Amino acid sequence: MKQWLQKTLIIAVALLTFGAISPNHEIWTSLQGKDEAKQAIRPSIDTDFQYSLAESDFERELPEQSGLIVDNLVASAKELSYTKFGSKIGPVISNEFDEVIFPKIEEAIQIVLLTSGDLHKRRLAISERPAGDYAEKIFHVQDMNDKKDLIRFHVRTEKRPQDGYFFNFHYHIADDGFVAHHSIGDIYWSKNTPPKWLS
Repeated sequence: MKQWLQKTLIIAVALLTFGAISPNHEIWTSLQGKDEAKQAIRPSIDTDFQYSLAESDFERELPEQSGLIVDNLVASAKELSYTKFGSKIGPVISNEFDEVIFPKIEEAIQIVLLTSGDLHKRRLAISERPAGDYAEKIFHVQDMNDKKDLIRFHVRTEKRPQDGYFFNFHYHIADDGFVAHHSIGDIYWSKNTPPKWLS
Protein backbone atom coordinates (compact mmCIF):
# COMPACT_ATOMS: atom_id res chain seq x y z
CA MET A 1 0.00 0.00 0.00
CA LYS A 2 2.83 2.38 0.88
CA GLN A 3 4.58 1.75 -2.45
CA TRP A 4 1.33 2.39 -4.35
CA LEU A 5 0.88 5.70 -2.50
CA GLN A 6 4.46 6.73 -3.28
CA LYS A 7 4.05 6.00 -6.97
CA THR A 8 0.78 7.91 -7.06
CA LEU A 9 2.41 10.90 -5.37
CA ILE A 10 5.33 10.84 -7.81
CA ILE A 11 2.98 10.77 -10.79
CA ALA A 12 0.81 13.55 -9.32
CA VAL A 13 3.83 15.79 -8.73
CA ALA A 14 5.08 15.17 -12.26
CA LEU A 15 1.71 16.04 -13.78
CA LEU A 16 1.01 19.08 -11.61
CA THR A 17 4.42 20.66 -12.08
CA PHE A 18 4.62 19.87 -15.82
CA GLY A 19 8.02 18.30 -15.27
CA ALA A 20 9.49 21.33 -13.46
CA ILE A 21 10.74 19.06 -10.69
CA SER A 22 13.36 16.74 -12.14
CA PRO A 23 13.75 13.07 -11.13
CA ASN A 24 16.93 13.80 -9.15
CA HIS A 25 15.16 16.40 -7.01
CA GLU A 26 14.99 15.93 -3.24
CA ILE A 27 11.31 14.98 -3.33
CA TRP A 28 12.01 12.00 -5.57
CA THR A 29 15.01 10.76 -3.60
CA SER A 30 13.16 10.96 -0.30
CA LEU A 31 10.41 8.75 -1.70
CA GLN A 32 12.80 6.12 -3.05
CA GLY A 33 14.39 3.45 -0.93
CA LYS A 34 17.85 4.21 0.54
CA ASP A 35 19.67 1.91 -1.89
CA GLU A 36 17.80 3.33 -4.88
CA ALA A 37 18.53 6.91 -3.76
CA LYS A 38 22.27 6.26 -3.60
CA GLN A 39 22.24 4.76 -7.08
CA ALA A 40 20.24 7.68 -8.44
CA ILE A 41 22.72 10.22 -7.06
CA ARG A 42 25.84 8.43 -8.38
CA PRO A 43 26.09 8.15 -12.13
CA SER A 44 26.84 4.57 -13.03
CA ILE A 45 28.48 5.12 -16.44
CA ASP A 46 30.38 8.15 -17.73
CA THR A 47 29.40 7.94 -21.36
CA ASP A 48 28.46 10.84 -23.62
CA PHE A 49 25.65 10.32 -26.06
CA GLN A 50 24.71 12.54 -28.94
CA TYR A 51 21.22 12.67 -30.30
CA SER A 52 20.15 14.61 -33.32
CA LEU A 53 16.61 15.40 -34.27
CA ALA A 54 15.55 16.64 -37.64
CA GLU A 55 13.47 19.79 -37.72
CA SER A 56 10.78 17.84 -39.55
CA ASP A 57 10.23 15.81 -36.37
CA PHE A 58 8.77 18.92 -34.77
CA GLU A 59 6.80 20.21 -37.72
CA ARG A 60 4.12 17.57 -37.78
CA GLU A 61 0.84 19.15 -36.81
CA LEU A 62 -1.78 17.02 -35.21
CA PRO A 63 -5.27 18.05 -36.29
CA GLU A 64 -6.55 17.49 -32.76
CA GLN A 65 -3.92 19.88 -31.39
CA SER A 66 -5.10 22.80 -33.55
CA GLY A 67 -8.69 22.03 -32.68
CA LEU A 68 -7.83 21.91 -28.99
CA ILE A 69 -6.12 25.31 -29.16
CA VAL A 70 -9.15 26.86 -30.84
CA ASP A 71 -11.56 25.15 -28.40
CA ASN A 72 -9.65 26.55 -25.41
CA LEU A 73 -9.72 30.04 -26.90
CA VAL A 74 -13.44 29.78 -27.62
CA ALA A 75 -14.20 28.67 -24.04
CA SER A 76 -12.19 31.60 -22.66
CA ALA A 77 -13.91 33.95 -25.11
CA LYS A 78 -17.35 33.03 -23.81
CA GLU A 79 -16.26 33.45 -20.21
CA LEU A 80 -14.74 36.88 -20.92
CA SER A 81 -17.85 37.97 -22.82
CA TYR A 82 -20.04 37.30 -19.80
CA THR A 83 -17.50 39.03 -17.57
CA LYS A 84 -17.81 42.08 -19.83
CA PHE A 85 -21.62 41.99 -19.63
CA GLY A 86 -21.64 41.91 -15.85
CA SER A 87 -24.60 40.97 -13.70
CA LYS A 88 -26.92 43.66 -15.08
CA ILE A 89 -26.56 43.23 -18.84
CA GLY A 90 -25.66 39.52 -18.98
CA PRO A 91 -28.97 37.98 -17.87
CA VAL A 92 -30.97 40.23 -20.21
CA ILE A 93 -29.05 39.48 -23.42
CA SER A 94 -27.73 35.97 -22.66
CA ASN A 95 -30.23 34.01 -24.78
CA GLU A 96 -29.75 36.07 -27.92
CA PHE A 97 -25.99 36.23 -27.36
CA ASP A 98 -25.71 32.44 -27.03
CA GLU A 99 -27.95 31.69 -30.02
CA VAL A 100 -26.97 34.40 -32.52
CA ILE A 101 -23.79 36.29 -31.62
CA PHE A 102 -21.49 33.73 -29.99
CA PRO A 103 -21.64 31.13 -32.81
CA LYS A 104 -20.44 33.91 -35.16
CA ILE A 105 -17.64 34.84 -32.73
CA GLU A 106 -16.60 31.18 -32.60
CA GLU A 107 -16.68 30.95 -36.40
CA ALA A 108 -14.58 34.12 -36.75
CA ILE A 109 -11.95 32.78 -34.33
CA GLN A 110 -11.75 29.48 -36.20
CA ILE A 111 -11.53 31.07 -39.65
CA VAL A 112 -8.91 33.67 -38.76
CA LEU A 113 -6.69 31.32 -36.75
CA LEU A 114 -6.89 28.30 -39.02
CA THR A 115 -6.26 30.34 -42.18
CA SER A 116 -3.28 32.12 -40.62
CA GLY A 117 -1.25 28.87 -40.73
CA ASP A 118 1.37 27.44 -38.37
CA LEU A 119 -1.17 27.39 -35.54
CA HIS A 120 0.72 24.64 -33.70
CA LYS A 121 3.91 26.77 -33.63
CA ARG A 122 2.26 29.82 -32.09
CA ARG A 123 1.78 30.66 -28.44
CA LEU A 124 -1.72 32.08 -28.49
CA ALA A 125 -3.36 33.83 -25.58
CA ILE A 126 -6.54 35.72 -24.93
CA SER A 127 -6.60 39.04 -23.09
CA GLU A 128 -7.55 38.61 -19.46
CA ARG A 129 -9.63 41.68 -18.69
CA PRO A 130 -12.42 43.25 -20.77
CA ALA A 131 -12.79 47.03 -20.70
CA GLY A 132 -15.35 48.59 -18.38
CA ASP A 133 -17.45 51.78 -18.46
CA TYR A 134 -18.51 52.35 -22.07
CA ALA A 135 -15.29 51.11 -23.71
CA GLU A 136 -15.66 48.60 -26.56
CA LYS A 137 -13.09 45.87 -25.85
CA ILE A 138 -14.41 42.40 -25.01
CA PHE A 139 -11.19 40.44 -25.62
CA HIS A 140 -8.24 40.20 -27.98
CA VAL A 141 -6.57 37.03 -29.28
CA GLN A 142 -2.80 37.56 -29.22
CA ASP A 143 0.28 35.84 -30.59
CA MET A 144 2.59 35.85 -27.56
CA ASN A 145 5.72 35.19 -29.65
CA ASP A 146 5.25 38.37 -31.70
CA LYS A 147 3.46 40.28 -28.90
CA LYS A 148 0.80 41.30 -31.43
CA ASP A 149 -2.97 41.01 -31.57
CA LEU A 150 -4.49 38.77 -34.23
CA ILE A 151 -8.18 39.48 -33.62
CA ARG A 152 -9.92 42.15 -31.54
CA PHE A 153 -13.54 41.57 -30.50
CA HIS A 154 -15.54 44.64 -29.49
CA VAL A 155 -19.08 45.60 -28.56
CA ARG A 156 -20.31 49.16 -29.02
CA THR A 157 -23.38 50.73 -27.45
CA GLU A 158 -25.34 52.56 -30.15
CA LYS A 159 -28.30 54.87 -29.68
CA ARG A 160 -30.58 54.84 -32.70
CA PRO A 161 -33.19 57.59 -32.88
CA GLN A 162 -36.74 56.34 -32.31
CA ASP A 163 -35.47 52.77 -31.78
CA GLY A 164 -33.45 52.88 -28.58
CA TYR A 165 -30.12 51.31 -27.60
CA PHE A 166 -28.42 48.43 -29.37
CA PHE A 167 -25.25 46.50 -28.65
CA ASN A 168 -23.23 46.23 -31.88
CA PHE A 169 -20.83 43.27 -31.83
CA HIS A 170 -17.92 43.38 -34.29
CA TYR A 171 -14.28 42.38 -34.68
CA HIS A 172 -11.10 43.67 -36.26
CA ILE A 173 -8.30 41.56 -37.75
CA ALA A 174 -4.57 42.18 -38.09
CA ASP A 175 -4.59 41.48 -41.85
CA ASP A 176 -6.22 44.85 -42.58
CA GLY A 177 -4.49 46.76 -39.78
CA PHE A 178 -7.57 46.59 -37.52
CA VAL A 179 -9.28 49.25 -39.68
CA ALA A 180 -12.38 47.49 -41.01
CA HIS A 181 -15.33 46.60 -38.80
CA HIS A 182 -16.37 43.00 -39.44
CA SER A 183 -19.93 42.95 -38.16
CA ILE A 184 -21.16 40.05 -36.06
CA GLY A 185 -24.61 41.31 -35.16
CA ASP A 186 -26.74 43.56 -32.96
CA ILE A 187 -28.74 42.93 -29.80
CA TYR A 188 -31.51 45.32 -28.80
CA TRP A 189 -31.36 46.62 -25.23
CA SER A 190 -34.27 49.04 -24.72
CA LYS A 191 -35.03 52.75 -25.00
CA ASN A 192 -33.44 53.28 -21.58
CA THR A 193 -29.69 53.89 -21.24
CA PRO A 194 -27.90 50.58 -20.57
CA PRO A 195 -25.67 50.22 -17.50
CA LYS A 196 -21.90 50.41 -17.80
CA TRP A 197 -19.97 47.29 -18.73
CA LEU A 198 -18.65 45.07 -15.91
CA SER A 199 -21.42 46.30 -13.59
